[in-house]
Amino acid sequence: MDTQLREPQSPAPSDGGQPPGAQTSDGRRKMLLREHLRELRNRIGKAMLGIFLATIVGWIIHPWLITHLTGPSCHIEGVQTIAKATKECPNGLMVMQGVMTPLIFTFKVSMAAGLVISSPVWSYQLWAFAAPGLHRHEKRYTVGFVLAAVPLFLAGAGLAYWVFPQALEILLGFTPDSFSNSIQGDQFLDFLLRMILVFGVSFVVPVFLVALNFAGVLSSATLKARWRAIIMTIFVFSALATPTGDPLTMVVLAFPLSVLFGLALGVIVWRERVRRRRGDGDSALSPDEAAPLEKAPAAAEATAPLEAVQRTGEQP
Repeated sequence: MDTQLREPQSPAPSDGGQPPGAQTSDGRRKMLLREHLRELRNRIGKAMLGIFLATIVGWIIHPWLITHLTGPSCHIEGVQTIAKATKECPNGLMVMQGVMTPLIFTFKVSMAAGLVISSPVWSYQLWAFAAPGLHRHEKRYTVGFVLAAVPLFLAGAGLAYWVFPQALEILLGFTPDSFSNSIQGDQFLDFLLRMILVFGVSFVVPVFLVALNFAGVLSSATLKARWRAIIMTIFVFSALATPTGDPLTMVVLAFPLSVLFGLALGVIVWRERVRRRRGDGDSALSPDEAAPLEKAPAAAEATAPLEAVQRTGEQP
């Protein structure tokens, strides 16, 4: 019985004309899809384990956390409340209703603390998953943006924690004399965390603008031409995004955002000047960096009519 020998087939080439798992021009190995999924699963598992262990730590220290979270609001003077005053909350503003409410409230505080405590772990897992696919200059830019974004987020969160009791005092000041106040513990926590998140994320937006400029998507000329509309948008956003909605909180959020926008614009202008000094146009770009987008396509050169071309060809 005759047998036919078949040559071993090489793996199907990928988009770059190379088989999966081959090395690129810079020495990096291309990973298969299943390898990416396996890597993602491992990174997510490690991040979840870190969050779980940090949540246990948050459960242990939750009495200290609750005291410091509610402390500024519990010392607001001149508030009429229906709850009994305690040593930790002299004005008796915080109350809880229901059998499961204390347990749910404690779990929320522990979970929020666990996310904060484990942030170095899950942020590193995110970076370790994305870093192999980045070029050298992209890694350098990413590290710089993270180092700038983390302090800005913490500054926004600290500002929210400081302004929250003042905003709460203003809102409680509208209570009629014939009424008393009480705040549910879970509602207070959700209210405070939303405010911290809004302030923290808002403070990171200028870093995002600088990142768009580094990517060649946004220019300083665009920001200069629309700075009035951007400032107006900042104030409208501050009025809508803050949970309290009072003028004090809006101004406290809008003013730093306007200053940070000015600083971001200054960084963008400085970077464009430096690049113009080093080299004009796309010559200053690295081989892996995308060229900036053109605002309008160049006009095509005028061509002679077809009849004129034919007549020219007929002449001896």
